[in-house]
Amino acid sequence: MSSNFEDGQGLTVACIIPTYNGRDDLKRLLDSIDQQSVPLDLFIVDSSSTDGTGGLARSRVKNVITIPGSEFNHGGTRQMMVELNPGYDVYVFLTQDAYLEDVHAIENLVAPFSDECVGAVCGRQLPHIDANPLAEHARQFNYPAESKVKSLADAPMLGIKTPFISNSFSAYRREALLRVGGFPKHVILSEDMYVAARMLLTGWKVAYAGNAQCRHSHNYTLKEEFLRYFDQGVFHVREAWIRQHFGGAGGEGFRYVKSELNYLGLSRFYMWPSAIVRNASKLLAYKLGQQEYRLSINLKKNLSMHKRYWDSDFSERK
Repeated sequence: MSSNFEDGQGLTVACIIPTYNGRDDLKRLLDSIDQQSVPLDLFIVDSSSTDGTGGLARSRVKNVITIPGSEFNHGGTRQMMVELNPGYDVYVFLTQDAYLEDVHAIENLVAPFSDECVGAVCGRQLPHIDANPLAEHARQFNYPAESKVKSLADAPMLGIKTPFISNSFSAYRREALLRVGGFPKHVILSEDMYVAARMLLTGWKVAYAGNAQCRHSHNYTLKEEFLRYFDQGVFHVREAWIRQHFGGAGGEGFRYVKSELNYLGLSRFYMWPSAIVRNASKLLAYKLGQQEYRLSINLKKNLSMHKRYWDSDFSERK
């Protein structure tokens, strides 16, 4: 295990990356990890890739395990990796389609753990170089430059943004993660927000490190956005306790639309109709997801980005 950070924290850090058919993306990510200023131990869990991702992982990383693709679960797989690799103080999570922006990214990500009350840290996501204007704005809106440490006391002002975190680039204190029961297996997505919300409700703080930067964004099609927001609606209706404690996403959604149109500006007025249609589609999908109990399993599978979820034992959870 690695330790003895220059800042004196002496934290042992495990970095966990789930992979599936992303060989080129993984190579780019591993190259950026190799350059990091702090020591860490790297672990990869591959969901039986067929494009050489697993082979690349095994050629460059000592600790690689393979699972059947049908067994991958956003929360369950990550929690499995934590349990298989105990003894670390901090677990950093990345997705294969992200890469670290500079050599100090992970050093800056774990720095907020110097506050013993911080249970989780979210890093800043910058858009990929080929990101379209809508993807650029999404990253600018959700991941500002300013760092912040949030507690439950911030909920009246920050609302649903209080437990916001993304496992595309995040870190968790082992003690805090285990105290809230670890990552859940039963959620369709947003296992990261679930854990952050649990931490906040039990007295932990959640930090946002604006100086810990990675590149990660998606040029989603209209259909892909619809499917993803349907799943978001499913998550929020099934985990209603999050909205009860932190508020809904309605006000945040309106602020997002206004910010997006301002970002596009008059010079890109031609993109306004597309942006408006996309946001209306996302709202419809989210509301539909919140009514998922009225829909058949087959219809929900067709409307969902994470289709395998509806074949799991958790799909019938109320």
